[in-house]
Amino acid sequence: MNNISLGKLGEEIATDFLKKRGMKILERNFRTPFGEIDIIASKKNKLHFVEVKTRRNTNFGKPFEAVNKAKMQHIINSAEFYLKGKDRDFEIDVISVLIKKNGEKEIEYIENVF
Repeated sequence: MNNISLGKLGEEIATDFLKKRGMKILERNFRTPFGEIDIIASKKNKLHFVEVKTRRNTNFGKPFEAVNKAKMQHIINSAEFYLKGKDRDFEIDVISVLIKKNGEKEIEYIENVF
């Protein structure tokens, strides 16, 4: 499985995870001039801008550790672009998906990282 396929699988897993938590998925892979937001979801009138990071192992750290300061700024700018003209409560979340060799999946959901 290449990195693109792995990323898409991680996003599918994250989408299912959010739906099970009662969230409504509004957008996936929403493109802006500043980058892409993996998932935009809502629950109880709050928008969630979700970055998904997927890895096969932790050799280079946990998946969420790949969300650095520059990536966070792209997400913030993209969220502001999406919200232009809308008055909505929101938060930025990260979902870390680790898909192990045995097929086991480990999901970490970090809410309101910023």
